[in-house]
Amino acid sequence: MSTITARSDVGRAVNEVYALITWVCAVILIVVFAALLAAIIRFRDRGQPGLPRQIRGHSLLEIGWTIAPALVLLMIVIPTIQIIFRTQSGARPADALEVTVRGRQWWWEFEYPGLKIATANELHLPVGRTAVLDLEGPDVIHSFWVPQLGGKRDVVPGRPNRLTFTPDTPGEYPGQCAEFCGISHANMRMVAVVHTEETWQAWVTAQQAVAAVAGEVAEGAAIYARSACVGCHAIRGVSAGLIGPDLTHVGSRKSLAAGILPNTLENLTAWILDPAAIKPGVKMPALGLSEREARAVAAYLLRLK
Repeated sequence: MSTITARSDVGRAVNEVYALITWVCAVILIVVFAALLAAIIRFRDRGQPGLPRQIRGHSLLEIGWTIAPALVLLMIVIPTIQIIFRTQSGARPADALEVTVRGRQWWWEFEYPGLKIATANELHLPVGRTAVLDLEGPDVIHSFWVPQLGGKRDVVPGRPNRLTFTPDTPGEYPGQCAEFCGISHANMRMVAVVHTEETWQAWVTAQQAVAAVAGEVAEGAAIYARSACVGCHAIRGVSAGLIGPDLTHVGSRKSLAAGILPNTLENLTAWILDPAAIKPGVKMPALGLSEREARAVAAYLLRLK
């Protein structure tokens, strides 16, 4: 979650402004402390009787400490405005990857309209290609924040927003919601995975395929199909729910419950049995399954890769 280890063009541009402000503040600090030290030495009490000579005003000093801060602010404002216009540009590069980002209570949905795939809590991007994130807020105000990829952008209901950047280094970069959005705000996490071109193509191909499962998890598939799961979750070829995360390839994800737990059989079983015990305020209800049934469903979901 480092804000000073930039891994995109926008992140580096913002860091340049931070660096400029830091150096300006360092110079001001040196000048102020030098003036303070000079005043302490020059005007120290020398034991002379009576009051020292009183100064009621000094026009040059007053002009100086009015102009100097204005110049300092000008040095900061100009590059800041340049970066604001650069990061708020409405232009979409011709080859940009478009991703629709929806902040929900309390998880992130990532839809790739041009690729006809969707995932949850994991944003996958190719290195060196500009990404255009169209941000939507279906319920309350959230804030999209992956620090190493370029700062925050608010996700506001009824007000589409956009974040555009080009990731330049493959890796996994954690993020989270940065706007208080309810009881599980702290549990609304995500990870951005920046791929090399080869691994990106492999990921897209896998996500576009229909998830196939072996016969040994048929019981879990049958329980899923007859339970309330189908009303909320989508699995391509099985169910078309729109309320919860798309589960077509949920087995390939590294975590569950928006980054709270590793995606393992034990954790997924516990989540299916009692999601509210893991994530306060979660919208997913307890399904009333037995532990054996929940484990069977978990085993089925983990095979969806």
